[in-house]
Amino acid sequence: MIETDVVVVGAGAAGLAAAGRLQVAGVPFVLLEAKHRVGGRAITDTSTFGVPFDRGCHWLHSASINPFTAIADRLGFHYQRLSTKRRRLFLAGRETDDATRDAAGAAISAAFEAAYKAGRAGRDVAMSDVIDAASPWRRLVVHWIGLMSSLPPEEISTLDFANYRDTYENWPVAEGFGALVAAASAAVPVSLGVRVRAIDWSGAGVVVTTDAGDLRARTAIVTVSTTVLARGGIRFTPALPADLAEAIEACTLGHAEKIVFRFDRPVGGFEPTSYADTFEPDGPERAPINFSVNPFGHPLAVGHVGGDFSLEIARQGRAAMIDFGRAALVDIFGADIGKRILAATVTGWSADPDIGGAYSSARPGKGALRARLPVPVGERVRFAGEASAGPFFSTAHGAHLSGLEAAEWAIGRVGDSPPGR
Repeated sequence: MIETDVVVVGAGAAGLAAAGRLQVAGVPFVLLEAKHRVGGRAITDTSTFGVPFDRGCHWLHSASINPFTAIADRLGFHYQRLSTKRRRLFLAGRETDDATRDAAGAAISAAFEAAYKAGRAGRDVAMSDVIDAASPWRRLVVHWIGLMSSLPPEEISTLDFANYRDTYENWPVAEGFGALVAAASAAVPVSLGVRVRAIDWSGAGVVVTTDAGDLRARTAIVTVSTTVLARGGIRFTPALPADLAEAIEACTLGHAEKIVFRFDRPVGGFEPTSYADTFEPDGPERAPINFSVNPFGHPLAVGHVGGDFSLEIARQGRAAMIDFGRAALVDIFGADIGKRILAATVTGWSADPDIGGAYSSARPGKGALRARLPVPVGERVRFAGEASAGPFFSTAHGAHLSGLEAAEWAIGRVGDSPPGR
């Protein structure tokens, strides 16, 4: 049986950060990842279209206080200082005038502000209880709530929503956020393709059971998603405390997917890294979708859908997702755009057994439970990841920070107890 001081489970942004901190501190560790790659929900694809695009997280959210901004500067990565609010709006195949676009944007902002106001006042209710149900822009509002929180407003706690810290600086990374996450931890050793099945914390330390054998350690840092944990993806002995299990269940992942197209050349009339929403106001079957057009000058359109619709269209399969995205492109660019599409791809985060969705959101009435997630279990196990990141939940930088915090806890535990039992 292998013995070490710390076992880190999962090589996403949190696990990589935790392992990197342990490495600097000289603490023996083993980093285990079920997939044959690192990054978790941060992965940059350069092979499908020959240019980089992110299948998962992409923006440096709250960029001025985001630790990955400084990491990008140090590693020579490039990002664009722009606002995702600079978007165009197309209704029924026609672009709106500025006044209509601004009215739609104001309706979205009003919904977010209503949720913030309720949460800051201590109200822990469904977001749907506080937004304008009669707004003519409700379908677009729900779409943007789904992109922001990955769930419909009926399933989002206003208290949790208001706890999110946002500087409203969302800067896209040219080489890809996934590539940045991987490069930041390139020197961290990781065992890929090793699935953790169980963690026994009944003794003085922990015994971690994997498909490749058992490991004995003083502590374990677990960074897998709350959905994987809620589904019993890792068996704990003894079972996790009831209050922690309740928090995990309350903060499982919602849903968000991408539908991506490559053209023969960048589309005209759109500056590099432009944004556009389109939907059919009088056709409920035509849900809204947001596109990033010509990102960094590449001939791509990256479509974003979230919430219930994201799960519904993904369940219909790849062909249905592409057909939906293609129809939306026609609304923006006209029927001839189909002739210029060279290839298309889609994501499948909700169907991924190692992920199970997009990012975490606390359910109504349970907004305060998120604070339980990073609390150590028996001083031997600690959870990390975006769900455990306090005011930076749902972000890669939040996962990174939570990994660093978990590592500091583990460093403090070294020498306090022997490995295993």
